[in-house]
Amino acid sequence: MREHAIRGTGTEEMDELITLNQGSGGLLTHHLIVEVFQKNFGMPDPLTDSAVCDSGAGTIAFTTDSYVVDPLFFPGGNIGKLAVCGTVNDLAVSGAVPKWLSASFIIEEGFPLGDLSLIVETMAEEALKAGVKIVTGDTKVVEKGKCDKLFITTSGTGILDSSRKHIGSGARITTGDRLIINGAVGNHSLAVLGARNQMSFSTSVISDCASLNRLTESILAGCIHVHFMRDLTRGGLATVLNELAGITGKGISVDESSVPMDEPVRGLCEMLGFDPLYLANEGKVLVVVGSGEAQKVLEIMRSHPLGKNAAIIGDISDYPTPMVTLKTSIGSKRILDMLSGLQLPRIC
Repeated sequence: MREHAIRGTGTEEMDELITLNQGSGGLLTHHLIVEVFQKNFGMPDPLTDSAVCDSGAGTIAFTTDSYVVDPLFFPGGNIGKLAVCGTVNDLAVSGAVPKWLSASFIIEEGFPLGDLSLIVETMAEEALKAGVKIVTGDTKVVEKGKCDKLFITTSGTGILDSSRKHIGSGARITTGDRLIINGAVGNHSLAVLGARNQMSFSTSVISDCASLNRLTESILAGCIHVHFMRDLTRGGLATVLNELAGITGKGISVDESSVPMDEPVRGLCEMLGFDPLYLANEGKVLVVVGSGEAQKVLEIMRSHPLGKNAAIIGDISDYPTPMVTLKTSIGSKRILDMLSGLQLPRIC
């Protein structure tokens, strides 16, 4: 991308050169997408994980993602598994049934063929597990030093039933809806961080990287009042909650003590100074559901291997300002803002 001035909303002006902060998934990423890409490409509001495309033959969901995680291999996965799961999940949380993927590779000269083969084998295994097919792709090799080992771009399409079109946009969210997540947050970022810096944690932290489409399909098959779904990737739970508040124009109340978190993650975040609510996940989904079906969704989640630690963490409030209010573990309340800087670069 060419370097040029990029202006944020209001009077705020971003740096003239692209910085790592603009890849954090937070506020600066949002400004970059809105002021450069959305404006020039004419993308409609709200921006969702997958585009919904109507044709004479029906409705499809379409999404694309690039993966630059460093290191390429980490506890619980590698860049290939991440690429398949990430694209499958973007389709699944839009209410679609994922069907076909493409995979493109930019490979640095001198990259070990054995590592590439292992990554591609992992992609094939994960695609089979998720019930999707990798049907096309592209390969480029660049001079040594012109790329950091390996970058992968995956795109995906899925079939979207017309009754589920609202799920990605949150158009049916109402006051009183409950917020549910399928398990503990923060594991993926810390697993990548530990592998990157060769940290010897006293306890193992493994990435939650997984394809969620079997879980989301179970939820949608069993409940008719699912109003929204979103996977909790860059920027974590806090960023998705702020995006949701912006989409709906409503307040969101969350109970911090209800958010599932593994004790090793909690301890490491306290030691390293990270807020786990902003850490990326690669196997977690936020589901917004009508209050009458919340318990049913929770039971469906807990019956699935990827949702056994699911929890109701909050609700859509009647507060007139679109903001996220967090009830802390000590009983006080604070505003949970959109991530403004960068916690960890290249975690996906």
